[in-house]
Amino acid sequence: MLKQIVLALVLFLILLNCETQSKSATTETVETKKNLSAKTIVDLSHEYSKETVYWVTAKEFELDTVFAGDTDKGFYYSANNFTTAEHGGTHIDAPIHFSKTGQTVENIPLEKLVGSAIKIDVSKNAKDNPDYLITVEDLTNWENQKGYQIPYGSIVLLQTGFSKYYPNKEKYLGTTERGDHAIALLHFPGLSPEAAQWLVENRNINAIGIDTPSIDYGQSQLFKSHVILLSKNIPAFENLTNLDKLPNDGFDIIGLPMKIKGGTGAPLRIIALLD
Repeated sequence: MLKQIVLALVLFLILLNCETQSKSATTETVETKKNLSAKTIVDLSHEYSKETVYWVTAKEFELDTVFAGDTDKGFYYSANNFTTAEHGGTHIDAPIHFSKTGQTVENIPLEKLVGSAIKIDVSKNAKDNPDYLITVEDLTNWENQKGYQIPYGSIVLLQTGFSKYYPNKEKYLGTTERGDHAIALLHFPGLSPEAAQWLVENRNINAIGIDTPSIDYGQSQLFKSHVILLSKNIPAFENLTNLDKLPNDGFDIIGLPMKIKGGTGAPLRIIALLD
């Protein structure tokens, strides 16, 4: 009899614990939904289409219709095929893009792609200078204005203001020409190698992004900022948009690329969450 009572008590406690956990999980889900509903979502991604801006030597986006219409069974159906280079439109540069030992797209830790972020606005400096190089002073000016250093593990977004020209290739890239010869015609702002080196030596950041075609400026020949950052497994987001809708700090980023095995880059859907 005592054994039966003990077993019944144990069963009761197990059921009670399961019910408590279930209520706790439900409460957490509701709270998460409430927290997300209180956020403002800002899309930082350009759409993919025939207008999408690509590097002048990269294959451009193509969308082919497989089928679109009513089937003989009476329901509507549509499907497309698409082809694209890894590096074009809003995309990610995986570390292996400029580092032999760097991570490929699928190996980038999600912690690098999701988290708190800051924005450094240099659009006034770049307004009349398409070859503007973001300096160490631009970074320290942000810190001096805020009264604290770039936080540990931040995602750093660089606003040059050039996304307003997208997809006008003449204004955004500096040229409408394509091919190897067009590389010398590229003009758009980027991060100076000195500033990239300062970041890796003095601040621990998770990722970096910019509203231009490249983290290096258009006239770069050695792509030193790429090499410096990606060699430290710091991925780069390129061709961002809507950075003007973000505050300078106090927001989160979710930047998830297509999970291409062995990829050196990938199309990226990136959003900001604002309180």
